[in-house]
Parts: sequence; C-alpha cells; structure tokens
Amino acid sequence: MKYWNIFTGSFGNYWHYLQYAVSHPSRENYFYWLIAVSLFFFLLEYLRPWHQNQKLIRRDFWLDAFYMFFNFFLFSLIGFAAISNVATTAFDDLLSLAGLENIIAIRLNTLPAWLQFIVLFVYVDFLSWCVHYLLHHNQRLWQFHKVHHSVKEMGFSAQLRYHWMENIIYNTLKYIPVAMIGFGIQDYFLVHIISLSIGHFNHANFDFSLGPLKYIFNNPRMHIWHHAKALPNPYGVNFGISLSLWDYIFRTNYIPYNGHDIELGFADDEQFPKDFIRQNLYGFKKA
Repeated sequence: MKYWNIFTGSFGNYWHYLQYAVSHPSRENYFYWLIAVSLFFFLLEYLRPWHQNQKLIRRDFWLDAFYMFFNFFLFSLIGFAAISNVATTAFDDLLSLAGLENIIAIRLNTLPAWLQFIVLFVYVDFLSWCVHYLLHHNQRLWQFHKVHHSVKEMGFSAQLRYHWMENIIYNTLKYIPVAMIGFGIQDYFLVHIISLSIGHFNHANFDFSLGPLKYIFNNPRMHIWHHAKALPNPYGVNFGISLSLWDYIFRTNYIPYNGHDIELGFADDEQFPKDFIRQNLYGFKKA
C-alpha cells in the first residue's frame, strides 16, 4: 500500500506541478526549457537549413509539436517521477531488510558535483543506447518504435515523436537503474536538458560538422542514417542518443556518404497510420 500511495501521489501532484510550471518561469522549469530549446533549433533551421527545398513548417510539423508536449510532460516526466520514487523507496527498503546500505549511492554522493554529472550523463546515455538497440532487435518492441521511424522529413521536433509505450519501456529499463544508484529526478534535470538539446540537434534540418568530436557526440550527419529507409541490415544502425561513441565501440556505426538526399522511413511505411490516435494504437496487433 505504501508503494501504491507513493506511485499515485506522484501522478496526483503532476497537475499542480504543471500549473506552477506554466505560471512560474524559472531556470529549472522543464516547460519553458522545452519551448526555448525548440525555438532555438527552429531558428537554426530557418537560418541554415540542410535540406533547402524542405519547408520550414515541414510535413507533420504540427503532429510532432503535439508529440513533444504529450511525451515530454504526460509520460516522460510523470513516469520518471513516479517510478523513480517507488524504485528508490523499494530499493532502500530491501537494503534495510538485508541490513545493508546503498553503498554505490554513498560513494557517488562523495564525488564532486561536476563528476557526478558526468557519471550520470554517461550512465544514462549508455542505458539509452541499450534500450534503443533492443527496440530495433525485438520485433514486438519494433512495432511500437515504428512511430518514431514514420518521420519522412527531418526536423528538431521529430525527436519526441514516439509511441507512448516507449515511455513505459524506457522508464522501466533505464530510469529504475538510475534511481537505484541514488539519483532522483532533481539530479537528472541538467542531464535531461542537455540530452533534449542534443536530440533536437540530431533530428534538426541543420548541418554542422563536429570534426573529430563526431566520434563522441551524435550529430545530424550520423543520425539521418539511423532513419534511412534502405539499411545494410534489417535491424538498423547508429543507435546512439547523445553519444555516438557507443556505436563506434560496438561497431554499429554506419555513414557511407553524405545522407542529404536519402529516403527516410521503413519498408511499407506508406501503409502506416498518419494520425496521432491510430499511431498510438499501433503496435498492439500481431507483428
């Protein structure tokens, strides 16, 4: 009952949080950070578009804009807060029953703040890479992930076009391990904003050479091949979220040439639903 109350209480407080966020702009306000980061990349797409023949208000722009707020608030933040609170409490209770302490969390808390941030950022990104890899290699999960790959024209807001089940999958397989080493949603704030910004950059209709940093950070030239309709294998390539180094380490990197004019999507995507409701009902039928 305790865990249920924690879980439902986390969701119940969300409406008050959202009201406060909208009416109280601040440096730690997810709502306005999402708007600010989106406007920044919208401006870059206007000033220096990679695909110059693509309209600024591209195909499915408004659908993706709705996905941004739907997934960013109604699932990502709420789900993380609820699951993180329950997981942390349950983990601490199990340790207490065993007469142990959360040794990992204590050690992390003794590190300087900047080092804690780096540990969390790299740890979360590696978990994200693993989950993303799984979404492509498991046919059941791939049916949900098709929503994200239904994008036909790249733009910053395409980052957050994904099936609501992905929130459940990511929250379960990524955020619970984060909570279990002693990090909570407040610790995750800066990591989340930086990951959001890099994700917008990866999907933006904007080209910028990172030079040798391309082997560390994901970028549009690399990520566009992840969305390519024609791939060298049936499972996909370039699974990196913020960091590209995982793909170079595990040899899933693939950039054969400038991907400026490649077709995006997946096989038979012409039959895929085009509206929000049917896209989010998709995936529950047999693969």
